[in-house]
Amino acid sequence: MESSKSGSAIPAEAEAIRKSTGIVTLADVAKLAGVSPITVSRVLNRPELVAPATIAKVRQVIERTGYVPNLLAGGLASSRTRFVAAIVPAISNQVFSESIQALTDRLWESGYQVLLGTSGYPTSREDALLAAILSRRPDGLFLTGISHSDESRRRLIAARIPIVEVWDLTPTPIDMLVGFSHVKVGEEVAECLIAKGYKRFGLVTADDARAEERNVAFRSTLDRHGFAEIATAVVQAPSNFRLGREGLSRILELGPLPRAVFCSSDTLAHGVLMEAQARGLSVPGDLAIVGFGDLNFAAYTFPSLSTVWIDRPAVGRMAADMLLARFEGKEPEKIVDVGFQVVERGTT
Repeated sequence: MESSKSGSAIPAEAEAIRKSTGIVTLADVAKLAGVSPITVSRVLNRPELVAPATIAKVRQVIERTGYVPNLLAGGLASSRTRFVAAIVPAISNQVFSESIQALTDRLWESGYQVLLGTSGYPTSREDALLAAILSRRPDGLFLTGISHSDESRRRLIAARIPIVEVWDLTPTPIDMLVGFSHVKVGEEVAECLIAKGYKRFGLVTADDARAEERNVAFRSTLDRHGFAEIATAVVQAPSNFRLGREGLSRILELGPLPRAVFCSSDTLAHGVLMEAQARGLSVPGDLAIVGFGDLNFAAYTFPSLSTVWIDRPAVGRMAADMLLARFEGKEPEKIVDVGFQVVERGTT
């Protein structure tokens, strides 16, 4: 009966607190539970130091009042906020989703949350986004790419927190890096297509910096082999199925049909494949197609899509492990090249 009275009283008292202050605080929870604020803090952060009966009483108050701990204030006192910020260009780009999921899962296991932000194509919003994120004192950062403005670079260095850049390769990361060489991707795709006997080439590509790195290497490799003219259609990032169809249409307006087209994403490549089939073209008889990313549909198109595979979940896991090692005062390997593989399927 006593616990019932106390239980029914808590919401009413909490409502009174909300009306007067706008929010239920840790001190309010302590008062309602009949314990000290430090005891509430210990229940939240070090429950092994608190008696089970006290834990139950404090958690009952928290549940009934809807109290949300101010992790920022607590984190500032302990130099830990227990959250990591992750920035990707766009959530609509599936190529990043598995890395973010793996990062989130691994950090969750160690008690960290992930805050996701999008920087856009090109990274037009990164400066403002980083300023907002860093003001909230994350314990670490997961950044897509190595291209940052001078202003952002200064902020990142001054933040003095663990940072992992991903999806690129450079000997001079801001802090740590997990990635692969886009230059080598472009070179290897070109060499594979040349080895198969193709002699006229095209590009359907989004206008982002990493795609352009691959494109430059692709063109340079073809040029070394005497293939100088490459029909190119550039579309606005982030890419989608429609833009792939439009890209092939543009290429066909430029002149003779290429024998092989390299696309900056599997999504574009799928659009190119559908446009080719809609025009009665045989794939790979009339037109060979190579994508990038090996997304979950690539092996199931008809014909199945040749592409470039990257172990995207491994990128997220390795980045998380690097951050966790630094949180524990360890020094992990600073640069990890996850590599890639050109996967030949039905479209080549």
